Amino acid sequence: MTDAYTVLARCYDRLTGDVEYEKWADYLERHFRKLKRPVRSVVELGCGTGSLTRLLAERGYRMTAVDLSPDMLAVADQKCGGLGVLFLCQDMSRLALLEPADAVVSCLDSVNYVTDPKKLAEAFRRVHLFLTPGGLFLFDINSPEKLEGLDGQVFLDETEDTYCVWRAEFSKRSRICSYFMDIFRLDPATGQWARGEELHRERACTVPELTGLLEKAGFRDVRTWGELKMRSPGPGEQRVFFTARKDK
Repeated sequence: MTDAYTVLARCYDRLTGDVEYEKWADYLERHFRKLKRPVRSVVELGCGTGSLTRLLAERGYRMTAVDLSPDMLAVADQKCGGLGVLFLCQDMSRLALLEPADAVVSCLDSVNYVTDPKKLAEAFRRVHLFLTPGGLFLFDINSPEKLEGLDGQVFLDETEDTYCVWRAEFSKRSRICSYFMDIFRLDPATGQWARGEELHRERACTVPELTGLLEKAGFRDVRTWGELKMRSPGPGEQRVFFTARKDK
């Protein structure tokens, strides 16, 4: 079974066509405008194939995009050609930037993919280190309720040339949800289907746990928000957003 986002990188955009990246970009900018200082430089952690990176770059932000998957970054680089985006292949816990950023964002539950609490704590510490004074850190997570609810479920995504079936298993002991994916892609040259397998793992993180890690890393004014909402998360919220600031 291959590493996550190796086979999937080549068909990720086709299978996630329902993600409303414009709304995500609008939401990020609403938080940027709440700051008392302009946001000009933005780092995106877990940028994937660069759809959100491209939108933010087109809106005038100086973008640095970070991802652990070279395959996803290769797609993102092609997508963002001519926009001056800097791409870095790095683990979040080893984040090393060329210069501080006004904001760091991590979207679409990338933080859940850091399954080692010690590495997550180090990732938050590195983000704090590379933010400018007064800078903003914004990310979202799949809530524990959502990940627990996926246990035993099977999902199917398909297009004309891609077929992906995946099942989820949640371990209460480790608090990790594992996604076992079978991906079939049609080769237009041969007319034959090729099969690939991937394993994805997300850890269920609670609000108190993440708040504690952020505060230990030096962040202040830690707040939670509902899914793409400017209000606190409600009961049973499937996706929770966090914002935290670095002292001036």
